[in-house]
Amino acid sequence: MRGKTAVVGVGESRYYRAGQASETEFQLACIAIREAVEDAGLKLSDIDGFTTFARDRNEPVRLASALGTGKLSFCAMGIGGGNAGSSAVLLADAAVSEGYAKYVVAFRSLAQGQFGRFGQARGPSRVPDDGSSYIGPYMVPFGLATPAMRNAIQTKRFMYEYGISQEALAEIALASYAHAQRNPRAVMYGRPLTREAYHASRWIAEPFHLFDCCQETDGAAAVVITTAERARDLRRPPAYIKAAAQGMERGGGIPAFNEPDFPHPRSYRHVGEQLWERAGVGPQDVDVAQFYENFTGLVLLAMSDIGFSPPESIEEFVSNDNLLWPNGTLPINTSGANLAEAYIHGFEIFNEAVRQVRGESTCQVEAVELSLAVSGPGNPPGGAVLFSNEP
Repeated sequence: MRGKTAVVGVGESRYYRAGQASETEFQLACIAIREAVEDAGLKLSDIDGFTTFARDRNEPVRLASALGTGKLSFCAMGIGGGNAGSSAVLLADAAVSEGYAKYVVAFRSLAQGQFGRFGQARGPSRVPDDGSSYIGPYMVPFGLATPAMRNAIQTKRFMYEYGISQEALAEIALASYAHAQRNPRAVMYGRPLTREAYHASRWIAEPFHLFDCCQETDGAAAVVITTAERARDLRRPPAYIKAAAQGMERGGGIPAFNEPDFPHPRSYRHVGEQLWERAGVGPQDVDVAQFYENFTGLVLLAMSDIGFSPPESIEEFVSNDNLLWPNGTLPINTSGANLAEAYIHGFEIFNEAVRQVRGESTCQVEAVELSLAVSGPGNPPGGAVLFSNEP
């Protein structure tokens, strides 16, 4: 990688509370893609590739025809849920680097108001034995029917092992909500959160309060990726892909909390090792980061395992306004992210990571050279993308 490709355009639909979108999920995807292409200064006819993830219902063949793009040369879909957002960017990077396509759109469109909530328990007559840590036979019969429950157990164990208090989770939520107050795109814009309100909110699954859990929203986000050479001639400053990584350690897919090294997810140490080796830098060099937070506790896990802090000192790392713009040691989730901007299965964080490189964020960190976006760390495989202002 090392800057062979770049994101040259970002776009999104309007972000809605779940069920409030006036457009269909497919239309939301078209809007976000059209906006990203226009942002890049390209024409829809220039687009010849699509990547997405998480079994996105908006198939590239239909999108290409509806939008009037050029000849379709490449399309692919990454596996996994929100942790797979990085894979869509990585696949686009690979396609452009090797010449399978010239301009690839990576996107995600999500309308929970139209197709059902991810956080809601389903009630099948028979629990499928498919190995899923959410719906498999080792979970549902014992009451672990939702992502919040499953991730609460993992987070609770992590907190117990390393002496982490509820305040560490609060710091993640408060940072996202504080940054969303400067971002008019955010669903929670104009709805600030105080520490007192955080602690007073109802429990969802201990240790998760209401404000530890991501939103349920409708919307779409997209980016356009091309080669570094083509990027130089386009409208916007490129956000070069310095490195990307995806994967898991051995045994990381064993369900029902039997993974080796539980409660650590068997993804992010491996992802971090790959990412920093490929990029030739380390976590100490990152200026700003966007962490996928379906639940606040998983941000602590991802931060620790990817290398920002040992777990024993992660609470100190996230405290004392260290996560807040403009003066924090590592400002995170500067648009509000999943908790307070929108939950587009985590893909909106890539738009924000690119805006930080361009100098266009509503919470702009000064002189950004390296901007990180981390997907997950829910179900493996995990992933991350590091953007740079230089090729």
